[in-house]
Amino acid sequence: MDLKESALVKNFWYADWSFPIFVALLSAGVFAGTHMYYVYHIGAFNDVAIVAMLEAGLNGAGFGAAAAFGASFLFARVLEGSLVGILDIGGSIQTGIGIGVPALLLGAGIVAPVSNFFLSLLTGAVLGLIIGYIIIGLKKFTVGKANSTFGSDIMMGAGNQAGRFLGPLIVLSACNASIPIGIGSIIGAAVFYAWKKPIAGGAIIGAMIMGAFFPISLE
Repeated sequence: MDLKESALVKNFWYADWSFPIFVALLSAGVFAGTHMYYVYHIGAFNDVAIVAMLEAGLNGAGFGAAAAFGASFLFARVLEGSLVGILDIGGSIQTGIGIGVPALLLGAGIVAPVSNFFLSLLTGAVLGLIIGYIIIGLKKFTVGKANSTFGSDIMMGAGNQAGRFLGPLIVLSACNASIPIGIGSIIGAAVFYAWKKPIAGGAIIGAMIMGAFFPISLE
């Protein structure tokens, strides 16, 4: 390790010791968002379908589904984060901390951490610190021994590489919807290709623009 790499390791933004702090801040915000949803029915940092599981529990259907779904995601993402060096925010913090843990607490009759704003911030921060230190600890016994994150680069690039194949599929779907929408999708994809950007975004934007002018009748 040269002097430049050594300096990066000690830098706050790259150091292992700062990682739990970032996770704690994110977790505190997400858990507080769930508090907002519990009190005001707005503010949860999750997809509608996932929040619906928590809503079902609040309406008396039980918190089993939300707890099991969120906790399983949290467990899987913590293991994944320690092995590949990347913590998936959606699965671990948004779903696990934001839905799974509150569902577990509410199912056990522990309401205060979810109903009180300051307690929700504190609970989320503490959980984030624990998760962050678990990941750092596990990483030292796995990829840390080899001074490499192994699959990190591959996992980060996998989504981008897969996204390249979505562009043609989106164009085909747009063409099947209607001729104007298909033309808009093709033009958008061509423009993004000329800009050296992922054509999937251009295809979607082009289809949306033409769809606004030439809407499809659902009757």
